Amino acid sequence: MNVVFIEAITLDDAWHQAVFNLFDHGRKYKIDSGSYPGSERLEFDFVVIKIKAPWEEPRLPRIPEQLNIPPPVSEKYVVDYFNDYIMGGKKAEGEDYTYGERLTRANTKNGGFFSQIEQAIKRYREEGFGTNQIILQIGQPSDLLLGDPPCLRHIDTKIRNGVLHFFPYFRSWDLWGGFPANLAGLQLLKEYMAAEIGVKDGEIIASSKGLHIYEHVEELAKLRFGKT
Repeated sequence: MNVVFIEAITLDDAWHQAVFNLFDHGRKYKIDSGSYPGSERLEFDFVVIKIKAPWEEPRLPRIPEQLNIPPPVSEKYVVDYFNDYIMGGKKAEGEDYTYGERLTRANTKNGGFFSQIEQAIKRYREEGFGTNQIILQIGQPSDLLLGDPPCLRHIDTKIRNGVLHFFPYFRSWDLWGGFPANLAGLQLLKEYMAAEIGVKDGEIIASSKGLHIYEHVEELAKLRFGKT
């Protein structure tokens, strides 16, 4: 297994470094099950991406206009994604889950619901910052029965020296469009939590054993970086 470490400044920087490094360190294989079965994807064995200042602009990938490549994600999409899919507790008909449902409507022992986000804020406020217990869980054992289980499994957190840091883990992660939308949305969540707790906003250190691009966008990625 080849473990790749990327250190970036902004979210845009992280995306560009990840796509660029994927061509040198990724492995191509046929998808037996999951999204686009029968096609191929280029994937890191395992990657850790440290983003020092994810609050700084640009947050979304900026691609030179002369390349005529559509942007992977829009700012409006990120705002809607944050409001509806991270902070929202509803799910549409036919959806097995949303991140927001699991974050804001987690089950209690007595059959009720609670918000993991608000409980995490409450515990940091009341119990202090010297703890390793505050983790936002997305994954659950029954996901193994789903045809399309959540890609984001958890968002671990740490407050060090009055600064809140996020440590998200993705089992599988679409680098081209999913990566920038997910991280921009998680950055908005981190900013909200830091403000509510009363601490400064910190780094994102993301990891995945399945960060990839699909073959149907590989040519766009090669065009962006002049790969042949």
